Amino acid sequence: MATIVNVRPVVLSAPYGFEGCAENVLHLPNGLRGCSMVEITLDNGVKGLGEGYLGVFAPDVFSSIARLVGTAITGDDISNGYGAVLAKAKTVTAYWSLQGAAQHVISAIEIALVDALSRVREIPAVELFGGKKVESIAMYGSGGDSLHPQYMAQELEQLAQRGIRTLKIRARHHQAAKTIWTIEAGRQYGIRVAVDMTQNLTIEGQTAAQVKAFCDHIKRETGEELVFVEECLGLDKLTQLPLLALQEGIVVAGGEIVTTKEELFDRIDANYYNVVQPDASVLGGIGDTIAVCEYAQQRSVNPVVHSWGGPVAMMANYVAAFATGCSLIEYPMPHFELRSAMCNLESRIHDGHFHLGDDIGLGVTLTDDIEGQFPHTNDALYHCFPMEDGLQQLEDSHRHWVKA
Repeated sequence: MATIVNVRPVVLSAPYGFEGCAENVLHLPNGLRGCSMVEITLDNGVKGLGEGYLGVFAPDVFSSIARLVGTAITGDDISNGYGAVLAKAKTVTAYWSLQGAAQHVISAIEIALVDALSRVREIPAVELFGGKKVESIAMYGSGGDSLHPQYMAQELEQLAQRGIRTLKIRARHHQAAKTIWTIEAGRQYGIRVAVDMTQNLTIEGQTAAQVKAFCDHIKRETGEELVFVEECLGLDKLTQLPLLALQEGIVVAGGEIVTTKEELFDRIDANYYNVVQPDASVLGGIGDTIAVCEYAQQRSVNPVVHSWGGPVAMMANYVAAFATGCSLIEYPMPHFELRSAMCNLESRIHDGHFHLGDDIGLGVTLTDDIEGQFPHTNDALYHCFPMEDGLQQLEDSHRHWVKA
């Protein structure tokens, strides 16, 4: 027997970012970031950890839903698999949140069930999904949010030291100078550039015409095409994505906030993306992320998992990537102390590639000491609407890239 005896939401906060990081001044002005997890305890003492992205923005909502779902599945046995337990968890929230916030909690529940069951069976989590299809996967550096060239230069050096050859920066259609500077500075390391246009945080968003003009301008000025442009259109303009995805020289990436595999299937079929970016901490868990990756591969769309969360979310997404043989995964660059406290991720990076290893379960550990060191605080809330002081600093930073 492997009966669930407790389901506990765990919300922690930890120092995040770096000097000169735009994300800090815009969205995390106190230098702290939250992480929302679920811990499932079995009657044999085994514990499994899951993570849902929601707690970055709304930790109290995450905890409330997790407790509600936890009550429903306590007493259930997972020794023969967790499918029936997960179905019950989904039923608790499906009427009022089949898409959206509750799916982040369902994601955490599923990931925790995977972690617990693989620990019961004493196997790596990836073995529940058929094992690794590849031994290592190339990484791209996900950062590029520096306010000044001196900090961007440090980001490039950080990647070069790890052998990573792609940097994703944050820039919108009016920030071509920053993009051009980074492309030119990256050449000394053989590093190419992708751009996250962060339109999930913008209403009203950019247009397809603005994005095309931006990409064309970058190509004229540098002679290079961007590796991809991510989340390049706002939530109010998603139907324009196929106009870009079919353009020669433009690689459209996105999908990180989609909360069901069926919606991503539909977007893939509608030619929204050249690169689809499911996130196991949002989409419903590892199993559904694997389903999206496989669906994309069958339709010549490149799956590259989104992994901007805490250590549990990162490892869950990496398990999905290895189970489907993905060719590229995200490496979040801003320092987040909780990642290094719960999982030794850096030791798994060799020559720009990530190696999953053979740890039992997900390979992530939560202790009483870690919980005591990183207690939850409301100072860690992510402000989706940017801070006014941060907007001014961002505006002032534009001149540095032009001068450079």
